[in-house]
Amino acid sequence: MSKDAALEAQKRSFLRMVSHELRTPLNSILGFSEILATELYGPLGAPQYQEYAEIVRDSGQKLLKLVNQVLEIARLEGDAMDFEAQPEALGPVIEDLLAGFAAEIAEGAVTVKAPAASLPSVLADERGLKTLLSGLIHNAIVFSPAGGEVKIAALQRGKTVEIAIENPGERFEPADVGRLLQPFEQGETALTRRSHGAGLGLSICALTAKAMGGRLALSARPRGGLAARVTLPAA
Repeated sequence: MSKDAALEAQKRSFLRMVSHELRTPLNSILGFSEILATELYGPLGAPQYQEYAEIVRDSGQKLLKLVNQVLEIARLEGDAMDFEAQPEALGPVIEDLLAGFAAEIAEGAVTVKAPAASLPSVLADERGLKTLLSGLIHNAIVFSPAGGEVKIAALQRGKTVEIAIENPGERFEPADVGRLLQPFEQGETALTRRSHGAGLGLSICALTAKAMGGRLALSARPRGGLAARVTLPAA
């Protein structure tokens, strides 16, 4: 093993260890802050206490999400994910995901155009495929302006299937688009500004696609927004 490879392995091992160690105290923080926020054992007294408990709970949930994302990236980069490829019909998967995002679609006043009946099948791991498409579709819905339209399509090209997910939104600089798929290198972009997060979701999507023998590419739309294109083996 080369020196660089050894350092990368050490980094992933460190990330996994820290992530696991953080989850135990975080679960305690979330549990007890939920008890306080709901005043399970009686009123706290001053209303500020309940407000503070809710802030602690919400902050803990955000931190736990970040820890889980870091752990997922470490696993994917270390080839520690067991993905079993099998034929998966895209139509039913996308229909189920959109049904789960019904509240977000309604809240954002966004429409989604997805001809599920005509979508082909891919060779992919069921869980990995849902993780990949869920992340991309959720991003497209959340970052579309009110009245915007998210477009989902897929086309088989020989031995591969290209899945396209496009959404309107803020304009991206070319340099920003390139950094969106790199873990911990997104910096200050339109996505991280609006989500108030670390912006690791797209990195996880890219690594998941790669682990299933595919790839994810992003491009900026001329009038604003993003176009995500996933290439996976055809079933």
